[in-house]
Amino acid sequence: MFLKSTILFFLYMILWLSLSGHYEPLIIGFGVLSCLLCVYITRKSGFLDIEGFPSHLFYGLPSYFIWLSYEILKANYDTAKVIFSSNINPRVFNVKSSQKTVAGQVTYANSITLTPGTVTIQIDDDNFEIHALTKEMAEDVKSGEMDKRVSVLEGMKNV
Repeated sequence: MFLKSTILFFLYMILWLSLSGHYEPLIIGFGVLSCLLCVYITRKSGFLDIEGFPSHLFYGLPSYFIWLSYEILKANYDTAKVIFSSNINPRVFNVKSSQKTVAGQVTYANSITLTPGTVTIQIDDDNFEIHALTKEMAEDVKSGEMDKRVSVLEGMKNV
């Protein structure tokens, strides 16, 4: 629990320093106190469990982030092309997720939503309802590539 609290404190401090932009000793002191208070509240609330602090996801996160960034850029181009050509043919469909943890399912649902042209509308257990702008975007989600990569990130499958 101490290790998770320490890691969380440093993550909070990095975020606080990057958003603050003020590096005077008094202001940094207030930032340290604020971050310590946030860690204390997080611990007392019981959010430092495996779902609230999914440290097992941190190891594969850099490679997944690079892949997702590429997918987002590619989807931005495709979405702009569809909008400018007025060739929108929306679809609503369901996909099954293979993730076993809530953190994995949330990562998968958020990854779908972060990719332009697709939105996760609803989650029922392992069944996701998705909206896509075109048939091609729907087929991209249905291909299961993102689901597989999130499962690898979650540690349930190997590449």
